[in-house]
Amino acid sequence: MSAVILVVEDEPAVRELVTFHLERGGFTVRAAEDAEQAWPLLADSDLLVLDRMLPGASGEELLRRLRRADGSRLPVLMLTARGTELDRVEGLEAGADDYLVKPFSAAELVARVRALLRRTAPVRSHTVGELTVDESSGTARLAGNPVPLTRREFELLAFLIASRGRIYSRRELLDRVWGEEFLGTERTVDQHVAQLRSRLGNELIETVRGRGYRLAGGE
Repeated sequence: MSAVILVVEDEPAVRELVTFHLERGGFTVRAAEDAEQAWPLLADSDLLVLDRMLPGASGEELLRRLRRADGSRLPVLMLTARGTELDRVEGLEAGADDYLVKPFSAAELVARVRALLRRTAPVRSHTVGELTVDESSGTARLAGNPVPLTRREFELLAFLIASRGRIYSRRELLDRVWGEEFLGTERTVDQHVAQLRSRLGNELIETVRGRGYRLAGGE
């Protein structure tokens, strides 16, 4: 099940753009235009993307209220049009976990959301046969032995093992792992799959003709 991201942004064009890119990144997105709309949605969200300047209660006011409520540790990425050091410090002191200054790229937005989810998530470990992938430490082991992987190889492997058995096209893998603004070709996926197979064995990542790749061992 994909992480649920709550986007709180009063500018419709920005809200729709952020929602579009996060959904393209594989997340489930809910949206609100102010603090009042956002408040009842917070409890069922995994991460909050919060504009600092909102009508009525500001983003910082909403964030302070959230942090006071039962000591909530919901990860928060704050958006702002102002990028001075004072602005960043004030946002972080209000309880934000990260800060992104407008305008920003879709790739950076999705990357920061993924990084925040990794940092704040409980230890997540996946095992298929003799392969274990630990997302919290960024390590993989095969039959108890460390597997040397590049960052992108690990991200691809972690994505496939988290949804093992599901088939993803090369285009989907590029969007989910590399980000939709990546300018390379689908051959990039083939090359990384080949590298993973050379380290893990040819039988673990299956090619489904005409459809894409999947990790063996799923239901």
